Amino acid sequence: MADTITCVDDLQRLARRRVPKIFYDYVDSGSWTESTYRANETDLGSLRFRQRVGCNVEAIRTASTLLGHACSLPLALAPTGLAGMVHADGEILAARAAARFGVPFTLSTVSICSIEDVAEQVAQPFWFQLYMMKDRDFIVRLIERARDAGCSALVLTLDLPIQGQRHKDVRNGLSVPPKLNVRNLSTMLSRPAWCARMLGTRRRTFGNIVGHAKGVSDTFAFAEWVSRQFDRSVTWDDVRWIKRHWGGRLIVKGILDADDARLAVAAGADAIVVSNHGGRQLDGAPSSISALPAIAAAVGRQTEVLMDGGIRSGQDVLRALAWGAHGVMIGRAFLYGLGALGEAGVTRTLELIQKELESTMALCGITDVADVGRDAIVSPAHGAAPAWPEPVGRRVGESNLPVLAS
Repeated sequence: MADTITCVDDLQRLARRRVPKIFYDYVDSGSWTESTYRANETDLGSLRFRQRVGCNVEAIRTASTLLGHACSLPLALAPTGLAGMVHADGEILAARAAARFGVPFTLSTVSICSIEDVAEQVAQPFWFQLYMMKDRDFIVRLIERARDAGCSALVLTLDLPIQGQRHKDVRNGLSVPPKLNVRNLSTMLSRPAWCARMLGTRRRTFGNIVGHAKGVSDTFAFAEWVSRQFDRSVTWDDVRWIKRHWGGRLIVKGILDADDARLAVAAGADAIVVSNHGGRQLDGAPSSISALPAIAAAVGRQTEVLMDGGIRSGQDVLRALAWGAHGVMIGRAFLYGLGALGEAGVTRTLELIQKELESTMALCGITDVADVGRDAIVSPAHGAAPAWPEPVGRRVGESNLPVLAS
């Protein structure tokens, strides 16, 4: 089956047929009108490549480093909530695929599989994503659990002081476990393979929170707890506090403004992620790719700059690198693979992206991903995007951090 999948769109179509609507919609939705969700993809697609010929492209190198770790691609799997509801044990399967392929995996605070579950099942160190909650004692314990599990970086997501409204989730009555109304029960029963896998696993709740946060002994208590925990008072002082408690490499995610990027660096960020939360928070915010050049120019020589939002192919990876990113993160792309084919689907996603990146580099006359620069892009397509700031020029993967064994 995997051999007949030729692009991430194929995996998306298959996932739509195999994942219950309530969880497929959770993956494939943005906030409000979804204009920013759509812009992430369309603005990336507006960047046109500079085709070159007469170049020796016999050997193509896609290997890079992210935060000092050697990677087969300048790419990491982004933190995504509820991956374990897209496919049973989803976070474990995705982490395994990423480890074997040689790219970082990031576990979400609101994952189904716990930190300990993933660490037990996957030998390779992974990154852990943290939301700031009002319960600071819980946050400290969560950081300690990530450290004990051997997590090699902490990803602090800042763009969720409140949750953006996603109309599909509201209409579907999204919850974990799902509300068993007639519509949700019907859509789940129409996916018998998904049901069988879910019945066969013990991991069906929020593993990092239920049984760990005070007063959250079951999934039903979780819903009330989380509604009270989003912290609107978070400032850069809290980022510095997290950095002190963590003590390791810190990635700050959710940056869309150059001034915020500078503040993140001043607060101790070893990397930042240019991100609008996949268009799931502030609808009407800039696309990630349009915000990237100014941010890369502002801080790209002081910290590593990653980008997520709209990456669906190896061509998109090359566009982001040319526009100033050190690397990218993918969320929906690997979730489509997970929902379609489980662990093999995540592997297939990564294979497709690598192959597309290699092919595009060859046709652009580039043999080493470290040499991707602004000149790989001719210009945005006519009328497709505004004039964006000039990206900073540098070799992809440059960092002041030592290279670590992956």
